[in-house]
Amino acid sequence: MAANAPPLTPAQFMAQEIKAFRDDPRTLRVAPKVSSAEIRRRLEPYTFAHQVPLAEALRDVADMLRHWTLHATHPRYFGLFVPGVHEAGIWADTLAALYNPQLGAWWHAPAASEIETHTLQFLSKAIGYEAGAAHFTSGASEANLTALLVAVATAYPRAIEDGVGEGAARGAVYVSSQAHHSMHKAVRVAGLGNRVLRTIPCNARHQMDLQALRVTVATDVASGRTPLMIVGTIGTTTSGAIDDLVGIAEIARAHSAWFHVDAAWGGAAGFSEQLRPHLRGIARADSVTWDAHKWLSVPMGAGMFFCRRPDVLRTLFDVETAYVPKETDEGDDLYRMSLQWSRRFIGLKVFLTLAVVGQGGVAARVERQLGVADYLRQRLVRAGWTIMNQSPLPLVCFTHKTLKQPDAVALVARQVAVRGRAWISPASLPEGPVLRACITHDDSTRADIDVLCVELERALEKVSAPRGR
Repeated sequence: MAANAPPLTPAQFMAQEIKAFRDDPRTLRVAPKVSSAEIRRRLEPYTFAHQVPLAEALRDVADMLRHWTLHATHPRYFGLFVPGVHEAGIWADTLAALYNPQLGAWWHAPAASEIETHTLQFLSKAIGYEAGAAHFTSGASEANLTALLVAVATAYPRAIEDGVGEGAARGAVYVSSQAHHSMHKAVRVAGLGNRVLRTIPCNARHQMDLQALRVTVATDVASGRTPLMIVGTIGTTTSGAIDDLVGIAEIARAHSAWFHVDAAWGGAAGFSEQLRPHLRGIARADSVTWDAHKWLSVPMGAGMFFCRRPDVLRTLFDVETAYVPKETDEGDDLYRMSLQWSRRFIGLKVFLTLAVVGQGGVAARVERQLGVADYLRQRLVRAGWTIMNQSPLPLVCFTHKTLKQPDAVALVARQVAVRGRAWISPASLPEGPVLRACITHDDSTRADIDVLCVELERALEKVSAPRGR
């Protein structure tokens, strides 16, 4: 800025910060190098006893975030499902905060409500699912909890009046050993308790073992238990496995169990001609979870819940109040059909990103990431690493024959993170510890994979060296 130039307004600063951060992420460390004491010292002046100019506070916080954050939006962050965000989503969240519509009741936010409905209808079709009802959630944990509550209300209609005692005493919920642990939380929050949860082992492809599922369900039924819900996964967190949804659907139908599909990460596979066949069977699900923020390049959080049975949602969540306008026949009042009451305009960032990128653009991005993942597999194999998963998704689990100590794999991941040029995570499969690299960023390229592989070799050499050298 020129010496005599007027100071930037908060709006000007934010526009400049968005452009600057998006233009130069590769110049930043992926993982921060900072202590809690350093951050706390920086925060000491904020006693809240006096006012701070907004522009000054924005600059200070932006600087802290730039230098003291694990940059999950960096093209060389190969960790969990937090891709880079499209500019449309950034401005959408700003617009949503500005107008701050309350989507609990349709008449409070007609435009916002219809934008969300329109977006959800499109996304439902993208994965080949006919939803009778759908809404945005804070994330997959809320969506999975909603599915469980609906399953209980379906199996035990009296639970709405009498509580979940019967379900806790006699019900059973079935998940793969590779399923997301949000279901473990859900059974506790729903009041069912851990004892209803059945963890089914996986097969060699890390999919739920259908024969083990059949045996477990049959054993439960013979002992007087009721199968409440069976959960299939599209894109497990650790290995990217996709369960046999057709097989699970048949078992669920045979026992009148609610069939839920957790597609929190893998739902975006529906955009890709290459991946879409792996979603076969999703059309038979009673409900589906999908997180737009995991693979559609929108800011967190943007969970979605799709359900075939709006009547059960209404029965479970419906309340009437005098302080909310009377329901109209224009659209659904979401507070009467879902867990949340006050609701942020989550869907705008998804709508605007889809509008700007387009269906074909999303498909091209997904398939480009598949190519980058294939390149990573090739580089790793040539360098002597062993691939440990068989996912069609852009997620690669691998290890090396020299990593024999129990903590060696985690040390490699740590060494990579400490240097700050890339980030991967350690994980565990039935076969043992693995390194895990997931490619979900629009801008991740083969050149970024080359950097990762250099860092891996450097870390491997250091970790594999004889102790005490």
